[in-house]
Amino acid sequence: MWTAKNCKRYDRSKLRYPSDLSDEEWALVEAQIPPAKRGGNRRHINVREVMNGILYVLSTGCQWRAVPKDLPPRSTLFDYLDLWSWDGTLDRIHHTLYVACREQGERETSPTAAIIDSQSVKGAEKGGLTMHPAMMRARRSRARSATSS
Repeated sequence: MWTAKNCKRYDRSKLRYPSDLSDEEWALVEAQIPPAKRGGNRRHINVREVMNGILYVLSTGCQWRAVPKDLPPRSTLFDYLDLWSWDGTLDRIHHTLYVACREQGERETSPTAAIIDSQSVKGAEKGGLTMHPAMMRARRSRARSATSS
């Protein structure tokens, strides 16, 4: 419900882009991002800016070449997106936000009911797609073909 409290909470006018994370949102996400690996160079990039850049690309649907210059380089954004997708960081972030949304709505963290539509039930009863034998094309023997080896 859009009460005065919620309007202030979801106001994004002070952010650079509407897809940027607020401080409250970043606090939830930051805990799920793994620290830099030991050894080698230190992490010189601001991880929050990387997350803002990834969210910008995903929310606008822009090409990687069209990433604004005030965000990290597109190669950095893509590499982090690829890494976080591979190591499960994005899945952990999704699960954390999912649980937080359910708790905020005063619901149980895991749903207790599922909705199945009638099309799903019909497909399961029949065992998926099947073709009547009379509708199938006849197989041709390779022995009849002069080009088979």
